[in-house]
Parts: sequence; C-alpha cells; structure tokens
Amino acid sequence: MSDSQSVDKREINGDLPAPNQDDIPAELLSQVEACLQPFQLSQSRLVDVSHWLRRDLSRGLGKHSHHRAAVKMLPTFVRATPDGTERGDFLALDLGGTNFRVLHVSVGHEEQRVVTMDSQICEVPQDIMLGTGEKLFDHLAQCMSAFLNSKPELQGKTLPLGFTFSFPCEQKEIDKSILIRWTKGFNCDGVEGRDVVQLLREAVLRIGEYDIGSIAMVNDTVGTMMSCGYRDQSCEIGMIIGTGTNACYMEEMRNVKRTEGEDGRMCINTEWGGFGDDGSLQSVLTEFDLVVDRESLNPGVHTFEKMISGMYLGEVVRLVLVRLTQEGLLFGGETSPDLLTQGHFETRYMSDIEQEDVGLAQAQVILTGLGLKAGPVDCRVVRLVCDAISTRSAQLCAAALATLAKRIRTNRGLQRLETTVGVDGTVYKKHPNFSQKLQAAVRVLAPKCHIKFLVSEDGSGKGAAMVTAVAQRLARQSRLLEESDGEESEEEEVEEDDEYM
Repeated sequence: MSDSQSVDKREINGDLPAPNQDDIPAELLSQVEACLQPFQLSQSRLVDVSHWLRRDLSRGLGKHSHHRAAVKMLPTFVRATPDGTERGDFLALDLGGTNFRVLHVSVGHEEQRVVTMDSQICEVPQDIMLGTGEKLFDHLAQCMSAFLNSKPELQGKTLPLGFTFSFPCEQKEIDKSILIRWTKGFNCDGVEGRDVVQLLREAVLRIGEYDIGSIAMVNDTVGTMMSCGYRDQSCEIGMIIGTGTNACYMEEMRNVKRTEGEDGRMCINTEWGGFGDDGSLQSVLTEFDLVVDRESLNPGVHTFEKMISGMYLGEVVRLVLVRLTQEGLLFGGETSPDLLTQGHFETRYMSDIEQEDVGLAQAQVILTGLGLKAGPVDCRVVRLVCDAISTRSAQLCAAALATLAKRIRTNRGLQRLETTVGVDGTVYKKHPNFSQKLQAAVRVLAPKCHIKFLVSEDGSGKGAAMVTAVAQRLARQSRLLEESDGEESEEEEVEEDDEYM
C-alpha cells in the first residue's frame, strides 16, 4: 500500500485503530490482505459511488425516467417534519412480520416533546398469513378492538391512526397505499393491487365496535425520521441499517416531478437498497458479492443492500473464510459442515468478534461452535476479515448518506448544512464501531455538512403517530388559513359596497 493510500485510509476511518496484526506471521498476513484487497475502498472510489447515487436520485425523481431507475425515490406525501407543537392522542399500528402491534401514543400533554406510549402485541398465526385478505384485516381489527377495550380512557373516542405496513407498496396519498406484493412469509389472497387503508376501514366497519379517524400510511424509514424529528427539529433524514437498509429525506417539491405542486417539501423514500441493480456498482462488487447475490432468494435485485446490510454481511464473511481455508491459510486447511453451509456464519458474530477487549475470546467460542479448529492466529485473521467487511459496509453507507446531505445543501443553496439523521437498525446500534466508522467517513465525504446522529426510539410505533400528528397539524393550519382568507374576502366586499353607497 502506498503512503498516499495509507493517509487516505486513515482519514476515511477517523481515529479508530486497525485490528492488531502483530501476531499474524508476515507472509500469512500478506496473503490474507491480498484476498481482502477488493473490499478496501479508497476515498476517490467512495466519491465515485456518491456520484453514481446522485445521478440515480435524479432519475428516480423524474417523471419519465422513474420507471427505469434503480433507486425508486417514492413520494410519501409527508409534507413536513415535527415542529414540537404537535399534541393529542393517536393510535399506531405496526405490521411487518408474525407480530402485530397496536399502540396508544399520547403526544405533548404534560411537557413539550414528551411522548408516552402503551402497546399490545398480537400474534399473526400462519393460517392467517396464508389465508384471505379479509381474514387478515379482520384479525387486525379484532386486535385493535381488544386493545381499545382494555383502555377505559379511550372508550368512545375516535382517534387518528398511523399505520406502519412494512411491505412493498405504491403510495398514492398519505391515506392511500397499494400493496405491490407480499413478502416476509405473507401470501393473503385479494390484497395485492388493492388499497390497504380501505381494507382496514372495511374490517373495522365489519367489527362494528369502534371507529377510527384519519389514517396515515407510514414507511418504517419515514417513521424513524419522524420519531427523531420530534426530539430534534433539524432531523430531515431517516436511515435504517439493520437486516435491510433504506433512507428517506426531505426533498424540495419542485424536484418531485411525479406529484403536483411546486411549493414546500416532501419526504422521499429512496429505497436505496436497489442502488446498483442497473449495474452501476459493478466495479466495486467482489467475487464474493456475486456469489451472495446468485445464491440469494432474489438474484439481481437489492445490490446495495446485499453489500451493507445485516441479512448478508455474515454470509460475505463466511465465503471469504471458506476461500482462505481452502487455500490453507486458516484452520490448518480444514473446513467444517457449518462453515460450508449458507447462512451459518451469522452477522451478529461479527459484532462479537470485533469487540475490543473480548473479541478474540468470542472468536474462539464462535469458531469452535462451528466445528473449526481455531488457534490464536486463526482468531486474529477472522477478526481481520470481519473488520474489512464491516468497514466497507460503513463506508458505502456513508457515501450514500453524504449524497443525501449534499443534495439537501445544494437544493437550498447553503454554504453549510446543519442537519440531523435519525437512525435505526441492529447493524448501526449493535456493532461495536460501525457507527464511528460511518460518521468518520461522512465527515470526509460531505465536508460542508455538519451531521448529527440520533438513534430512533420506536420509529414504527412512535414515528407512525408523529406522521399522523404532523398531518393533523398541517390540516389545522390549512383550515385556519382558509378561514382567514374568507374573512379578508368579506372585508374586501364590504369596502367595495361602501364605495358604491
């Protein structure tokens, strides 16, 4: 590695120390580093990634280019972030797996920017997950009924509702969302291609025990931004780095060509996990990434997600360890059935192995559990592999985040942008140094943007309620404006009548 590359690597990694390599023999270290070299991304290459994403953002926003864009840039119809004046009681629903949550969220009753919540979890049985749509939504409505019946203080109230429905949808309005396809083991007849808000309302009417007010459909990434935005009004970006990855941000309406209106802003759900699906990331994909994609449930899609998210990072590590073992560089050249089995090296192992003080001991336990004969040097090499792959993930994520921040700054004509990113996801929250690596890289890649990071507290619950609260606030402001305009018109008419008297 050249001196300039070393400086470049130190800058992009910040002050984080590299894993200790002293106990790895020089020749072995050289061979391992050669295998890991494709995962090392220079600052200039990360700038390239940012440039490619910037181009894709514009394509996704375009009226005529959207249909062929890898990054879909979906309008959410969320027109503002919280300003701290939101008040009231709200229901929130969260469906994204085998558990369905119903929440009561009380906003700002006692003190500004205080949110209290209580909730109930209902299981969604397998027969309902695979049954009819009517049966599913009746089950959701009955769960809501049981929750409301347990809350005497909510009896007789008609509350507005935020609905986090974590399946691919095309949102038409804030209260109209068409299911594109089922995922996560659901396959209910009669729902794909239909408005899930309408299906929920119909189920509530069938139950006939209560009524619900206005409904706001919420993407979990938007919920992350909005839940953080109530605590910090400068939060205009939401980001999730967990099992999957996504981001949203506040875009100028004049740039959102697929919706009407030029004034104000709208939150855009980027769906950046699809970045690279058109081949734009080909030059940074490794041979291991190609195997992960080929053996995944959805080959050819979610290219970016497969490089950085928790569902795939452990599998990338496993493939590298298999290669190093087959080349005689690890475990005395002996593999194990577990090491050779897809998905058996879990991403959470990376977090354990990369911990500063106990990581090597954890590595020994994990590798032994996988049926491998791992000595101290093997553990250090495995730690080096995990570090290389988690670092690439953090830096790619940083390049994408820097692109969003720079776009906001440019849109607003600012010399310097001060903003906050609301973040959620197990990779960001659980990995011992992922967040530090990401933040260090963002500082280098977006030097004119000062970005704070705020970890979300229940984006799918509290965030859904905040989307509804903001929608209610804007509706009240709109009504007040209309009433004010009406009063001005009446005064003008009186003045005109006086002139003719």
